[in-house]
Amino acid sequence: MTSVIEALTSQRAVRWHPPSYDIRIETLPIPEIEHPDDAIVKIQLAGLCGSDLHMYRGTAGLTEPCIMGHEFIGEVVALGASFHSTSTGRPHLYSTLHVGDKVVSPFTVSCGECHFCRVGFTCRCVESCLFGTPLTPGGQAQYVRVRRAGGTLYSLQDIPDGSLLADSSLLLLCDILPTGVFAAFQALSHAKTLPFTTRQPYPHSASPPQIGDVSFLPFLEEDKSLTMAVIGLGPVGVCTCIALLDMLVTRKLKFNVIAIDPNEARRAKMASIYSIIGGNQQFGEFQVADTSNVKELVANLTKGVGCNAVLEVVGNTSALRLAYELVRPFGCINSVGVHSDQAVPYKGVELYDKNVSLDFGRCPVRAMFPMALELLLKRQDVLGSVGGETSLVEKIASFDDAVQVYDDFDKGKCGKVLFDPFK
Repeated sequence: MTSVIEALTSQRAVRWHPPSYDIRIETLPIPEIEHPDDAIVKIQLAGLCGSDLHMYRGTAGLTEPCIMGHEFIGEVVALGASFHSTSTGRPHLYSTLHVGDKVVSPFTVSCGECHFCRVGFTCRCVESCLFGTPLTPGGQAQYVRVRRAGGTLYSLQDIPDGSLLADSSLLLLCDILPTGVFAAFQALSHAKTLPFTTRQPYPHSASPPQIGDVSFLPFLEEDKSLTMAVIGLGPVGVCTCIALLDMLVTRKLKFNVIAIDPNEARRAKMASIYSIIGGNQQFGEFQVADTSNVKELVANLTKGVGCNAVLEVVGNTSALRLAYELVRPFGCINSVGVHSDQAVPYKGVELYDKNVSLDFGRCPVRAMFPMALELLLKRQDVLGSVGGETSLVEKIASFDDAVQVYDDFDKGKCGKVLFDPFK
C-alpha cells in the first residue's frame, strides 16, 4: 500500500441521521485501505445533488446514519496493493494511477471488469454501490474510500486541456452533466426519434432497405422538425437542456425545445443560460414554460400532435404524468429522475393505445465521461463559473453551512451548491 496520510486519524464529515431532515457535522475516523483495489481520496470539492434529498427527507428507506454525498473530486492519498506499473489485464488505472493524482469519481462504484462494465452499462456493475449510503460512505467528508478504484475513478491527468477547466466544473462530471448528456443521447438515439433525425420513415430510419418503398409520401416540413420537452430545471435539468441543444445544433436538426418547471427562479436561470449558449443558431426555438400552461403551449406548437420525446428529470409521479400528457403517439418518455417506490402513474392500456415507449434508469456515468467531458470543455461559459446569473453552480460553502444549505436546497431556495471540506 502507498499512502501519505499515516499521521492523520480523524476528519470532518456531513452525516445524515434517521429518520429524516437530520444533518450533523461530525468528527469521524479517516477511512483506511481495506482491499487491494481500494484508493483513499482527499476531497477538494463535494457536491449537493437533488437525489441527496431522498436520503435527507427519509424516503430512501435507510435506517442507519451515513456520510452524505455522491459527487466528489480530489487527490489520491493512498492506494492498495493492486496498483503497480506491472498490472496487466485489468482497467488501465491499476497500472497508471499514483498517489498525488487528481481524480473525479462517478456516483457509483464500478469494477470495470464485469459483463455490464465491459459493454458500457457501468451503473449496473455487479459490484455497483451508490456513494452516500451506509454501505459506501460518501464524499461530503475530508476523505473517502473508493472501492474498485481502478474501474471507478477517472484520472484528470488524462484530460487534454485539463488546466483550462475550473475545479467547480470538473465536479459536474460526477453525476449531473453525464446524466444530462445521457438523457439527451437516449432521446435522440431512440428508434421513435430516428425518423426525424434521419428524415427516413419508420422503420427504414433505423436500417434503410436495399430496395426503396415508394408507398411513402415525401416528408413535409412539419415532419422534419423535432419537438422535445425537458421536465424539471434543477441542476440536472439545466445540464440536460445544455446537452440536448448542443446535440441538436451540432447535427443541424430543426427543433422546438420546451424547458418546464413550476419554480420561477429556475425558469429564469434557464432562460439566462440560454441567452449565453443559444448564440445565433438558426435551427430551432427554445422556450421555458410553467407546468400550468405547457400543455396548451405544446398543443399550439405541434398542431395538437405532441412532443416526439419528453425528458423527465424530476423523479416523481406528477412529472411522469405530465410527460405522458405531452408526448405524442409513437413518442418516447426518457426518465433519469431518481424515483421512489411509488407506482408509475400509467395503465398498460394508456401506453398501448398511444404506442408510448418508457426508458427509465440511472446514468452509466463512468461510460459517459468522454461525451460529458467534451461538452464541459465546450461550455465553460456557463459550466465553469460560480455565483453568476448564468452560472450553474451557485456557490461553494463550508461544512459549517451544511445544515442551512440542505434546508435551503430542500425548499428550492438555492441551486447547485458545492462544499469545500477544508474551508
